Amino acid sequence: MATISKPLAARLKRIKLFLCDVDGVLTDGSIFIGGEREFKRFNIRDGLGLVLARRAGLRVGWVSARPSLATKLRADELKIDFLVQQGDAISKTAAIESLLQQERLNWTEVCFVGDDIIDLGPLTRAGLAIAVGDAVPEAKAAAHHVTRAAGGRGAVREAVELILRAQDKWRPFVEKYSE
Repeated sequence: MATISKPLAARLKRIKLFLCDVDGVLTDGSIFIGGEREFKRFNIRDGLGLVLARRAGLRVGWVSARPSLATKLRADELKIDFLVQQGDAISKTAAIESLLQQERLNWTEVCFVGDDIIDLGPLTRAGLAIAVGDAVPEAKAAAHHVTRAAGGRGAVREAVELILRAQDKWRPFVEKYSE
């Protein structure tokens, strides 16, 4: 694991709520449509990372502008705390602000992972803004950290590990699963 700067370490330690976009972050951005169903490919390591984040005490949520049954099925399977699929009804920023009010949290306690210009609102407000490795230049410029991994290829797992390591919550999982 690479050495992280003191300012980034401070941001990582404050995180209580891990939020991310779905298409292009949890998936590679591909959508397969045929017949009556839509299919998406999710990375299993990202999924385990989110499960471990929840087990470590972080709240986890997905914020997508694109409603999808495939997304809901995966969120249910992983027991994601919050799933917001708002369509164009409200902005991602407004959806998150409502969630923060409900959970009595503030933006400094939020990690948001995004990949495209639709994510700029949350990226510019989050205490920890992360862009996936293949994000658009504007998302990368808004981020405090850019993952090595691309969206749908382990970027979420990479972000979760950074947080859990900074909060001294990663090693207990390694020890548990080494038994």
